[in-house]
Amino acid sequence: MRASVAGCRMSVGALLNGLLVSVVAALLWKYSKLSEQAALLEEELHMTRQSQELSQARIDYHVALQALHEHGTRMVCTGKMHTDRICRFDYLCYCSEAEEFVFFHSNSSVMLPNLGPRRFQPALLDLSSVEDHNTQYFNFLELPAAALKFMPKPVFVPDVTLILNRFNPDNLMHVFHDDLLPAFYTMKQYSDLDDEARLVFMEGWGEGPHFDLYRLLSSKQPLLKEQLRNFGKLMCFTKSYVGLSKMTTWYQYGFVQPQGPKANILVSGNEIRQFAKTLMEKMNITKLEEVEKDGGSVEDEKEKKDEYIVVFSRSTTRLILNEAELIMALAQEFQMRVVTVSLEEQSFPSIVQVISGASMLVSMHGAQLITSLFLPRGAAVVELFPFAVNSEQYTPYKTLASLPGMDLHYVSWRNTLEENTVTHPDRSWEQGGIAHLEKEEQERILTSKDVPRHLCCRNPEWLFRIYQDTLVDIPSFLEVLKEGMKTKPSLKKSKPASTVHPGRVREAQCQTSVQTTNEAKLTVSWQIPWNLKYLKVREVKYEVWIQEQGENTYMPYILPQQNYTFSENIKPFTTYLVWVRCIFNKNLLGPFADVLMCRT
Repeated sequence: MRASVAGCRMSVGALLNGLLVSVVAALLWKYSKLSEQAALLEEELHMTRQSQELSQARIDYHVALQALHEHGTRMVCTGKMHTDRICRFDYLCYCSEAEEFVFFHSNSSVMLPNLGPRRFQPALLDLSSVEDHNTQYFNFLELPAAALKFMPKPVFVPDVTLILNRFNPDNLMHVFHDDLLPAFYTMKQYSDLDDEARLVFMEGWGEGPHFDLYRLLSSKQPLLKEQLRNFGKLMCFTKSYVGLSKMTTWYQYGFVQPQGPKANILVSGNEIRQFAKTLMEKMNITKLEEVEKDGGSVEDEKEKKDEYIVVFSRSTTRLILNEAELIMALAQEFQMRVVTVSLEEQSFPSIVQVISGASMLVSMHGAQLITSLFLPRGAAVVELFPFAVNSEQYTPYKTLASLPGMDLHYVSWRNTLEENTVTHPDRSWEQGGIAHLEKEEQERILTSKDVPRHLCCRNPEWLFRIYQDTLVDIPSFLEVLKEGMKTKPSLKKSKPASTVHPGRVREAQCQTSVQTTNEAKLTVSWQIPWNLKYLKVREVKYEVWIQEQGENTYMPYILPQQNYTFSENIKPFTTYLVWVRCIFNKNLLGPFADVLMCRT
């Protein structure tokens, strides 16, 4: 009996011990899970804090992480070729260790266009507005979203971002032409790339001397590639656009063929002036409204007194050796005050303030001439070229001034006197030195009188000549300037020509008649384009094309009236195709109306 009681007690004790162990184990497991969850929460809070260091925008880290795991990366692009493509991404990631962008695949991923291996021929898109340059290509690596379990926790960038390459942020021409203008109008193209969007520069350069200009595009501080390392090993952009529009560029730098204007320029001065106006507003620069005056000697005399000329002064290379004499000659010739500006000595906004009211800008060839886009309408751009440099071969600023709607007058002067030049053969090659070349090549360059056309970018003869200092021959300079100014149009006397194109002619119809077995007549008539009744157009004409069916050639006619009877070369019992369109002021062409089929 005692044995059974003792055994019972031992069984109860063992049971209690087992229960106690189970309870303790459960508590420990729960504590372990709570600790693990706390650690995860702490890590998520840390990653959220890191994400919010990038932006004031709030982000729910857990929701963002879940979206990346479940939906992966999504991409939709515009443009058929890598040279005109811009892509929008959701959850595009960047691995700072590998220095690669990463596309995470899930069942919900989208990739349009889905190019397969063609994505590498040669790239998905250009990160820069400089077309098809092999240092500017963009692509990404691909991973399954499941791989995220084995990777560092991502930091999410909650801002809408524009990811691009700056082409050469040390050069003011490149800053404006390749970066600022394209970025400005790319941001206009997509409504969520607003003032709160963030720019991310991936080319790997430092800030450069003109970084404040990039800051004008957004209220958010731009990010450099090097800074991305500071925010973690894996960054994911919740919404980003990659690439730049090339529609605003007008010049190619000679990588494939010698430099010159682009073959197909799509921008006008109107868009460039809108951009310049916005930048001036952001720099808090005010300028007097340009008021067109019909006449009045008092007003004209007052305006004459307010006019002035700006001369760009350079302090290190490509100097004007007799700058003071040049300034005096300009002041005497045009009876205006002359102001000098210098990128080395003045802030950029203060220079723009001066240039925005000038009547004339005079400068040696150089990047500083891009500031001519801030000149008022009707101003003149005067570009000086050193000895042996052909002004017709280097025309970025002439092309800019000549764009329709810029309304600038361009004049160039070239030093033709070798004794008026100072060369620097012993400088570094970047500043035109030639001491590193073979003696025979040095002699050839020294005796050359004209730099031949060449490709970009390290042609030693070009660099040697463009970095010369110049003693400007004042008589020849004034002669060229006065001759050039004779053709300057007056904005006061004639308003800028309209660039409104005609619409299609309406109610086009044809009538035919057969006179004899060898003669026939074809009468074509139409009504004016709908928009013409709301416009004041100096000259309206109509273009008619007539083509015999089955033939490859056509007969074109320019007509002042809205109907005409054709008899010459019109054959009986023949079908003719007829097209009609309207033309304003000789060169503003409208679309053709639907083709007419006319049977005689």
